[in-house]
Amino acid sequence: MARLTDSYMEDSLAVLRQYKKLAEGAMAQVTDDQLFVALDPESNSIAIIVKHMVGNMRSRWTDFLTTDGEKPDRHRDEEFLASPDTTRDQLLQWWEQNWQLLFDTINSLHPGDLERTVTIRGQQHSVLQALNRAVSHCAYHTGQITFLAKHWKGAEWKSLSVPKGQSEQFNAQMLQKYKKV
Repeated sequence: MARLTDSYMEDSLAVLRQYKKLAEGAMAQVTDDQLFVALDPESNSIAIIVKHMVGNMRSRWTDFLTTDGEKPDRHRDEEFLASPDTTRDQLLQWWEQNWQLLFDTINSLHPGDLERTVTIRGQQHSVLQALNRAVSHCAYHTGQITFLAKHWKGAEWKSLSVPKGQSEQFNAQMLQKYKKV
């Protein structure tokens, strides 16, 4: 069982690192102005999504095993309010700091911890469930960040995965790369 739990934690970290890299690749392509613009009054800008993600990570991963994942000092609704003083550099600093918190916390876990119980808003979750929840949350918002960045860049967008119209070439490269000898 230890091999499976070790593998699960390693896989979770790898997937989370991939989502982080994907979101960073998308954010790097937009201008500072585009980072802070929402499509409409009901939508969130990339900056707001980042602000929410880092607020969530800070709350969930601070004292992960010992306190509720919804910290009393978290004001979630404020994460969705734009502050004219916020800069790209600040966002990226918060981003790095809270991703590091997430990675450090997951790296500190032991295989037996996956069966432990944590709470989020008073609801009990196994650590495994909390990890799944974190991966899903990051995937959801990384998709939003990527969508918005792609929208703002239009024809100037540089693909972060398989470029349109190049699936065949990509598949051939992957087969060659991973071909068993």
